[in-house]
Amino acid sequence: MPELPEVETVRRGLQPVMEGAKILVAEARRPDLRFPFQPDFVARLQGQLVTGLGRRAKYLMADLASGDVLLMHLGMSGSFRVIKPDNDAAPGEFHYPRAKDSTHDHVLFRMSSGADIVFNDPRRFGYMKVIARNALDEEPLLRGLGPEPLGNAFDACMLAGACAGKTTSLKAALLDQRVVAGLGNIYVCEALHRSHLSPRRIAATLSTKKGEPTDHATRLVGAIHTVLNDAIKAGGSSLRDHRQTSGELGYFQHAFKVYDREGEICKTPGCNGTIKRFTQNGRSTFWCAKCQK
Repeated sequence: MPELPEVETVRRGLQPVMEGAKILVAEARRPDLRFPFQPDFVARLQGQLVTGLGRRAKYLMADLASGDVLLMHLGMSGSFRVIKPDNDAAPGEFHYPRAKDSTHDHVLFRMSSGADIVFNDPRRFGYMKVIARNALDEEPLLRGLGPEPLGNAFDACMLAGACAGKTTSLKAALLDQRVVAGLGNIYVCEALHRSHLSPRRIAATLSTKKGEPTDHATRLVGAIHTVLNDAIKAGGSSLRDHRQTSGELGYFQHAFKVYDREGEICKTPGCNGTIKRFTQNGRSTFWCAKCQK
């Protein structure tokens, strides 16, 4: 599933053709994706001006002049494609080809900017929903999400407080969207490695008995900021089905220090340990037992 950097990359790709433009035509080409489309889904979008395009965790959020918000989630295999009159193909070089089966083009937005925006989702785990802006706080899909890891509220004090008393593993705590929103398996592995913290470490060790952040918490927050910003600059990581809106792959996977590097030598200077893999909470965890404590 695309993680925060991938979703932010998609947002930045859609913004120039979507923000400030009207949705002239909206098409839902099937009755559902992961969930059924609302009966008035198309009617609430057609003719609406997109006043802003934001992101909350792994959700894209298009603000409409009507006061509604179009909430979009990529799911496991969803991707957007931007088609312009002078360029009806997705440019870019590929490690493996993009699926060209148009039967998976499930949603189309024809914009006044001159672009068609197509949502393709072979596995149909993505979803879209139109929500009134003043009802967002009560929306079940968003309610309970923790702070954004790149937002001002996310710091060592906040993370230590959220983990205080938790007996779960540090990795499990970071994957809990109530603790911090938008982090997924790839970037948690990378951040833990960069901060030299074991994924098996008890989450409560980020906090002192007085509730103050430990050095571990400070290092971890810094590592999370660094790895997410680096991944966004690189255009995300194209594992499995993720693509940027241009059709290009994200290349941060070439900068992985630990993820998917089982059996390789650790890249931490002076370590020379071996990257290992184990299953944790049903997901693959990659780590170096020598330098991650």
